[in-house]
Amino acid sequence: MENKTYFHFMLFKNLGHIRYALFTLGFVLYCVIIILNVLIILAICLERTLHQPMYILISCMSINSLYGTAAFFPRVLSDLLSDTQIISPEACIIQSFVIYSYLANEFATLMLMAFDRFVAICKPLRYHNIVTLTVLTVLIFIHWIFPMLCLGISALLTSRLTMCDNKLWKVYCHNYEIVKLSCASSLIINVWGFFMLIISAVIPLCLIIYSYVKILIICQRSSSQFRSKAYQTCIPHIVILLNFSIAIICEVTLSRIVNLEMPTGLSIFISLEFLVVPPILNPLVYALNFTDIRKKIICLIKVSR
Repeated sequence: MENKTYFHFMLFKNLGHIRYALFTLGFVLYCVIIILNVLIILAICLERTLHQPMYILISCMSINSLYGTAAFFPRVLSDLLSDTQIISPEACIIQSFVIYSYLANEFATLMLMAFDRFVAICKPLRYHNIVTLTVLTVLIFIHWIFPMLCLGISALLTSRLTMCDNKLWKVYCHNYEIVKLSCASSLIINVWGFFMLIISAVIPLCLIIYSYVKILIICQRSSSQFRSKAYQTCIPHIVILLNFSIAIICEVTLSRIVNLEMPTGLSIFISLEFLVVPPILNPLVYALNFTDIRKKIICLIKVSR
């Protein structure tokens, strides 16, 4: 950025003593997120029987949760205890990049999960030939790295802007909010942002919906036992998908589409839901629904005691 001004997070102003309650709540939530996701990762890494595509993707989701929340929680917790909530333009762009790449990686992982379930249910005899560990590794690499490269271009474009203001009405760095502070035309960045939304969210979501519709059609033609087993493995993924998609839709609606009049606290909660709820909900859903993961986690807890 041509001017080296610092950005100010305006929503931290006038919090008073409530900041300490918010800090305690945020600290507890972050500890819970770390513990739950580390347990999932350890359970899958240490148990050889869980070295299968579906479980590997679950561990990838937990890794991504740790990655995304690491860009948000430490920063917001320090801001809650600080008298001045400022951030340099470079640090702000890095935080925005990490949070956006967390979103893209989450959708990519959900898409690969849907693909895994689609092959397992619709083409069971060919599953082990199609979804091999090598194929899965390549798909994870492509679907994580490509959006991050595109987001890197977006970050580079944003870094070249000249700022006319330095007040951010968010509790974290949001690329669209940064662009709105620019003096120059933001047409190119907005077009690029729309392109990023298409390739990182819309296309994966369409492929996910297609996969589950095909699964549903196959299940309706199959026996009740087959349906029960298929639903048992698919429902956790669908619950995670619905929660994450609703959270993203709310965030996009708040930041881009409309200027809704609502209480500040509610607006902050809705804008943070995708950073707080999925990292807690995901490991809980998988630990409760997959017996193998749950058993290994119980063993890890017993060993630690």
